[in-house]
Amino acid sequence: MTSVGTGDGDVGGGEDQGDTSRLWHVTLSVSGKPAPLCEVRRGLEQLAHDHPFLLTSRYADDHAEIRYWEEARDLHDAAAVALRLWGEHRSSARLPPWEIVGLEVIDRATYHQRVAEGYGPPPAHPVGVHPY
Repeated sequence: MTSVGTGDGDVGGGEDQGDTSRLWHVTLSVSGKPAPLCEVRRGLEQLAHDHPFLLTSRYADDHAEIRYWEEARDLHDAAAVALRLWGEHRSSARLPPWEIVGLEVIDRATYHQRVAEGYGPPPAHPVGVHPY
């Protein structure tokens, strides 16, 4: 896992940041065997209810992408939470038994820099759960 810095020497997960929390933009990609779209949508909507920081998610019958902001001390903590998110909510939200196939965690400054340069995530749908 590689951290993306802000361009000023900070490479996330740095030394001695103490207990100061920062915001991290997380994109989690999952995929697996096809599942009925209505069940995928319902599960993602429940996940959004259970995880109030969920920003937006896109889905198809065999994959989904979830984007949200996580407050954490460093990149490692934000990534650890993200890697547990799908598995910990699989039962309660009745999510498909898909595996995590991608994870990107970037700090707030990098996120805003990318958006300003036109390299940010595709224009987001309004907050919520949307088909691809």
